[in-house]
Amino acid sequence: MWSNCLNKPKFEQEQNVSFLGGTGTIKSRHQEANMWTYTVEMSMGLEPDFGRVGAETTIVLDEREIHEVLTSNYY
Repeated sequence: MWSNCLNKPKFEQEQNVSFLGGTGTIKSRHQEANMWTYTVEMSMGLEPDFGRVGAETTIVLDEREIHEVLTSNYY
């Protein structure tokens, strides 16, 4: 059976990614009409004086709106 590589997701769960407006972590993904959509939990800023209950913002992005965060191994 032939497999189309275009249907494979580009990003994995818990992968750090960037997008217009910030950075975050992939929390889930699903495919609709040959397009992958990802739920991304945005990176948190400094903790406010009153504390934090959970994630500040979770957004849904199409795969084309997300970019891989490249990590450097320079020490």
